[in-house]
Amino acid sequence: MKPLTGRELECLHWASMGKTSWEIGVIVGITERTINFHIQNACRKLQSRGRQAAISAAYRHGLLPKPPVAHRPLATEPRNSSAAAFGNSRSGPMTTPSMRPSLDTQTRA
Repeated sequence: MKPLTGRELECLHWASMGKTSWEIGVIVGITERTINFHIQNACRKLQSRGRQAAISAAYRHGLLPKPPVAHRPLATEPRNSSAAAFGNSRSGPMTTPSMRPSLDTQTRA
């Protein structure tokens, strides 16, 4: 495998962050066409058919730093943080006993 240039790695890095060629061009200060040129060269050097495959290959070869992992709540963690604070795991608006209508005070029609 031929080594990637700094510009090719920079373009792959920004592409791995979800940026479009136009956005990368604005960030780097070169045209969208030049970004596509560098990404195509990286694809050829990494023997990849497309942008995402080249990004994956660059990660596999250790050419790009590992992406940050976003925290995803576990299935056992409550989804509603305010409900978790009060030990209420059901979804929907929280109510306290004083907010709930009592069966004794309701009139039946």
